[in-house]
Amino acid sequence: MDPSTTAGISTGQPAGTGVRTRFSTGAGVRRATGNITEQYLARYEKAAAGVSDPAALLPVTGAQRRFLLARRLAPGGRPAVVPLFFAFPRGTIDLERLRAAAGHLAAAHPALRTRPDVLRGAPVQRLGAPEAQVNRVTPRPGESAAAALRRTLLAWSAEGPPLRLFLADAHADAAAYADTDGDGTTSPVEILALALDHAVCDEQSLGRISADLGEAYGHGLGPGDVPQDRAAGEVAGYREAVRLQLDAERRASGPDALAYWARRIVPALAGGDTSAGPGQPATQQAQQSQQTQQASAPAAPRPTGSLQARLPVRDGDGRATAFPVLLGACGSVARALAEAGAPGRTPLLGYPWGGRPAAAPPVLGCFLNTVVHPAFACGPDDLTTTWWDDLDHADTPFDEVVRAARTATVPWTGQLDGLLTFEDLHRRPPLELDGVAGREVHIDGRPLQAPFAVSVSYGADLLVRLAWDRDAFPDGLAHDAFAGLTAELSGEPAERSGAPAEPSDDRSEPSGRTRTPSATPVA
Repeated sequence: MDPSTTAGISTGQPAGTGVRTRFSTGAGVRRATGNITEQYLARYEKAAAGVSDPAALLPVTGAQRRFLLARRLAPGGRPAVVPLFFAFPRGTIDLERLRAAAGHLAAAHPALRTRPDVLRGAPVQRLGAPEAQVNRVTPRPGESAAAALRRTLLAWSAEGPPLRLFLADAHADAAAYADTDGDGTTSPVEILALALDHAVCDEQSLGRISADLGEAYGHGLGPGDVPQDRAAGEVAGYREAVRLQLDAERRASGPDALAYWARRIVPALAGGDTSAGPGQPATQQAQQSQQTQQASAPAAPRPTGSLQARLPVRDGDGRATAFPVLLGACGSVARALAEAGAPGRTPLLGYPWGGRPAAAPPVLGCFLNTVVHPAFACGPDDLTTTWWDDLDHADTPFDEVVRAARTATVPWTGQLDGLLTFEDLHRRPPLELDGVAGREVHIDGRPLQAPFAVSVSYGADLLVRLAWDRDAFPDGLAHDAFAGLTAELSGEPAERSGAPAEPSDDRSEPSGRTRTPSATPVA
């Protein structure tokens, strides 16, 4: 998944106030009556009582609840969007056929026809008619396809379907995305953006959406080709999966789990300048400058930089693909970057984890959680042991983890220093439309959900990408941190660049273009 869209459910705002008490490792954490999931379900049941159409109303999972909160706080109510980008030979895609196939997906999968709502103070999701948006995007004069698609995604309306596809002709940036034939000539391409509201999908959903969209396109299917009994069965399965997910979150929010997370997080926030948030300079002047910029132009994205490297994966060597290794390398990046804004404070990372409960039907939806990882410096054995302990408590909802820290007298708002995602591309093959496989490309320069994000995609090789907020970190520091990241993953000594970065933002070329060896660290 793209680093700018990794489970961005850190709102930067207090996620539950709780009752501030002295933390005790022996007695656990005292808290208000009922955990957050129990309180939410009580509000939902009270709000849903007596509605005219109960069959169209569903509660939301913990991740959906936090995404909807973040949406309410975002400029214009814009949701977190998960886009995939595929390059196809120009003229391959029939828009009307694609529109019908997207409508078929929306009719078949209830999550793709839900709309968020607030019912008597309780966030809910309502089932609606199947709908999908498919449009051609025309780049402005001199604008690249990457910039046009970035602009389109940034203008995502809060109203409308959660599944949207946009097609742009890559004529202005043909060199970056053109297919190279065997004779060395290039063929023009179009870039297709397959984008979803993150509140309706997770990594497991993306693989099925790509497969089902290709199948519907290949067979010329539309919304009317979904049998009523299948549609009804999918709704029942989705409702059951949401119920089981909420039940798992409720069970994982007990006193022992909250005490565990308080023990993990409190030491990380005990030292350093707590007035400087993640990725923010500690000086009051820099903070005021950032606030002024955000207030004067709330819709404009903060400038971001990006780097990427492809590392080889040797047969029988799973070191670079072992998640604790990635987590340790990402922690090294976080510590290097944190020294610029909040020296002495241990950074907090977040990574998406989980999926549908074991007994849940295999439906599309948002069934994940963000696990918090305090990035203490430690050896690989200690890190692996701690990671396994974290996974034993990975079902505890993120907002409960925030409340556990706050009840332990730590004024943490839930804001994370960085995000890490790992995606196995073997589980999500490229989108194929009528026998033509799209070539996945990456377009950077879009809003980040944290000061920096690391994304690792495991396929024929290991694609490692770093995106960072350029208002938070100097480019040179980010370059050095990325060199250390790739060196740690490949087992080679890092080479510090000391040179200014050439990051991608709205005014430069996307990172999907072919990079020179000097621009891209290699193993």
